[in-house]
Amino acid sequence: MDLVIKDARVVDGSGRAAPYRADVGVADGRITRIAREGGPRLSAPRTLDADGLALAPGFIDMHAHSDLALLRDPDHSAKAAQGVTLEVVGQDGLSYAPVDERTLTAVRSAIAGWNGAAPGDASVDFDWRTVGEYLDRIDRQGTAVNAAYLVPQGTVRMLAMGWEDRPATEEELARMCRLVAEGLEQGAVGMSSGLTYTPGMYAPDSELTELCRTVAAYGGYYCPHHRSYGAGALEAYAEMVAVAREAGCPLHLAHATMNFGVNKGRAPELLALLDRALADGADITLDTYPYTPGCTTLAAMLPSWANEGGPQQTLSRLADPATTARIRHVMEVEGSDGCHGVPIEWDTIEISGVGNPGLSGYVGRTVAESAAARGEEPFTTAHRLLTEDRLGSTILQHVGHEENVQAIMRHRVHTGGSDGILQGDKPHPRAYGTFPRYLGRYVRELGVLSLPECVAHLTSRPAARLGLRDRGLVREGYRADLVLFDPDTVDAGSTFEVPRALPTGVPHVLISGRPVVEDGRRTDVLAGRAIRRAA
Repeated sequence: MDLVIKDARVVDGSGRAAPYRADVGVADGRITRIAREGGPRLSAPRTLDADGLALAPGFIDMHAHSDLALLRDPDHSAKAAQGVTLEVVGQDGLSYAPVDERTLTAVRSAIAGWNGAAPGDASVDFDWRTVGEYLDRIDRQGTAVNAAYLVPQGTVRMLAMGWEDRPATEEELARMCRLVAEGLEQGAVGMSSGLTYTPGMYAPDSELTELCRTVAAYGGYYCPHHRSYGAGALEAYAEMVAVAREAGCPLHLAHATMNFGVNKGRAPELLALLDRALADGADITLDTYPYTPGCTTLAAMLPSWANEGGPQQTLSRLADPATTARIRHVMEVEGSDGCHGVPIEWDTIEISGVGNPGLSGYVGRTVAESAAARGEEPFTTAHRLLTEDRLGSTILQHVGHEENVQAIMRHRVHTGGSDGILQGDKPHPRAYGTFPRYLGRYVRELGVLSLPECVAHLTSRPAARLGLRDRGLVREGYRADLVLFDPDTVDAGSTFEVPRALPTGVPHVLISGRPVVEDGRRTDVLAGRAIRRAA
């Protein structure tokens, strides 16, 4: 053995076994021996004295927006310090592979608010075009944590037919299916959609079903950000269940929340819908983050027709007074599809980041607050941000409900996902705090989940969804992706006021037995690699 972790309180990730004391031996990146208390002690050249700390499998972030951060920021303490050892990127139907030159430029503009690196930003060398080349880049460079990739349906549609709001032709649909198949052959674990984001939202169910048939044929899963989390949320969930079942494809519901005033207290209705489908044989999982506000871009609030054609067309529409007046009416009176069918409430929209430094004074204020300070209508303030920041502003949207958050996290198919956007001057604290917050707030303080249950939600359940047969449990033969934490002190350090503070009570994180976090400090180890779909 290379390493022995002595006197650990093992929380094995199964959700069934009670924690137990043991020495855990590691060799060649795997757990080789588990010696329970009372038996022979293990020895090795290196020892780590756990002194009763909880030892769990490394946490798996099922919904991450670290597509470029993994490459640009080798330290990546935002996730490593939480005990995350694997992230799933390529989320919400928009990412950077597969692309060509035209598509890459457009997608960089469209999601600069999520990931930075707008056109002209040289902080990342985009030396890949395919899914396989992106995964190879991760392997060549090494990263702080492991990463798995979802083929982004919106990017695939953009590549096959641009930003047009119309059904695909037979030839275009066939090309999209080929692109999804190629991504899965090259190692992607499934396909994502962002059905409130253009151009992915233009796809009808028949198109999504055909793409999901391709995903199912390769043993992947479908991960949709569905068409509404507000008005019509239950119908949108039911739609995704129907699409996946028609295609015979496993379904993983992204950030499965019930937001806005229309859905207060309605989580039991969602869970009943899922329970009926599960009882009928559907293969469904979901992820959530343990916070009430959401996070996206300000441009995402626009009606979909305003975004047709891509970012430059959107900015052209915003420059036209008549079109701008129409956009305002849809957003404030009708409820745009970008805002989930709910009329926008500007006092819930807090600016969390801007690309234009000249607009930094808006950060940390709601649009309504900034408008009042300027003596103008909130839409006027929002319009200025959209145009002067070139659609790059990110927002926190304060529309969630705590009772819904707690009800959904208790469900037997629930997993953890941060949905963490790392960009901006004041990002959502979930990017830095999701996993310690589950353990501190919802296990220790509120007792919503027991410690073994919660660890299972963050480890073995997501590993099973990803088809990983050697991760997600503390078990002999499994990968030594491990986290040591103190159940009595673990907590998120990040807050809405100080969103980049690191967590407390997570002193050690190992990937393949190598120390990524040691004594609470990030090491220079880059043990993370691309995790490819099992053949």
